[in-house]
Amino acid sequence: MVTLESANNALKEVYLGVVSEQLNTSINPLLAKINQTTSDVWGKEIRKLAPFGINGGIGAGDEDGALPSAAGNTYAQFVLDLKNLYGKIEISDKAIRASQNSAGAFVNLLNAEMEGLIKASSFNFGRMLYGNGTGILANIVSNDTKTLTLDSIYNLVEGMVVDIVDTADGTVKESGIRIMSINRTSKVANIDKQLTGSTYNKDEKTYAICIQGSWGKELTGLGAIFAPTGKLYGLDKSEYSWMIPYINDLSKGSEPKDITDVEMQTAIDALEDYSASTVDFIVCSAGVKRNYQTYVSSFRRNLDVLDLAGGYKAISFNGIPLVSDRFVKPNTMYLLNTKEFALHQLCDWQWLEGEDGRVIKQTQNKPTYTATLVKYADIICNLPSGQAMIEGIKES
Repeated sequence: MVTLESANNALKEVYLGVVSEQLNTSINPLLAKINQTTSDVWGKEIRKLAPFGINGGIGAGDEDGALPSAAGNTYAQFVLDLKNLYGKIEISDKAIRASQNSAGAFVNLLNAEMEGLIKASSFNFGRMLYGNGTGILANIVSNDTKTLTLDSIYNLVEGMVVDIVDTADGTVKESGIRIMSINRTSKVANIDKQLTGSTYNKDEKTYAICIQGSWGKELTGLGAIFAPTGKLYGLDKSEYSWMIPYINDLSKGSEPKDITDVEMQTAIDALEDYSASTVDFIVCSAGVKRNYQTYVSSFRRNLDVLDLAGGYKAISFNGIPLVSDRFVKPNTMYLLNTKEFALHQLCDWQWLEGEDGRVIKQTQNKPTYTATLVKYADIICNLPSGQAMIEGIKES
């Protein structure tokens, strides 16, 4: 007979390893390339010494003259709070009782919940990799009582529960709003309840939506690394030039332009010349990838296909894998040295356990049981100047 005890053991002994492996390697091709480590984690923070520049203790001199003065490596300290990442499943008491006498039915029930968890995690953690840590999904252009017109929808999917936030001060204006449907042509989201606050429109230029309760609490993704100004890992980019990546806007403020091998190779050469950084991964939006494929086919060249870790496939640019990702903002391509990235974590995915060691707990005042996966981690790029972004690329 299936019991809560056997379900608890199944989650801890059978499902944890499988789900953890899939969340670490199979939810996103960029995440699969990033090393995961417990090093440099101190309490609730990541503290890492990052070397920059070169050793200064070299020089030429006379045969019997003074030796060069010692000037060792230069370092800066990165400081970053560990982010709290959660994944939660819920099973009703009725569903458990209905499958008590059938182990197969109960396994199917757990499998369905785990597949849903992995699907939701794939979406949200993949999205965070390209965000700036604030959790902004889209900015609000206008609204009425039960719809939101947004500036973009590539970060959205039906079923999301979101908050409306004033990004000027982080104030949550409306919370617990569920997105029921999305018109991807007009960029309008229909929501499940009537808004109670004032009008949120583009004239204010500060209102945005983010995942419920997540404002300012998400992973430090590429959006933060490629911000041209501000602070990153506690350091002001205006004081450390090597914290600023290579950025090339092909549009120069006008219409987007086609991507060519020349722009891509120019970015790669700039990273090698300035930062001794070697690009090993290129990721872009789907429209930019199609634009590049059109460019290649115009010369009647064949595109080689590469197999990546996690079961992903990529096209090759001079042996460097090029993939598309739905969470890369439109008109954009990133050229990355993934060896300079690391996901620093307190531990790998674990079930949240009570004092009795159980991971399945009854929801207070409800006939349901929940189990929660947790991970405390964040991403650090050791060499931001060794990364490149090309924007202003035409979408095909």
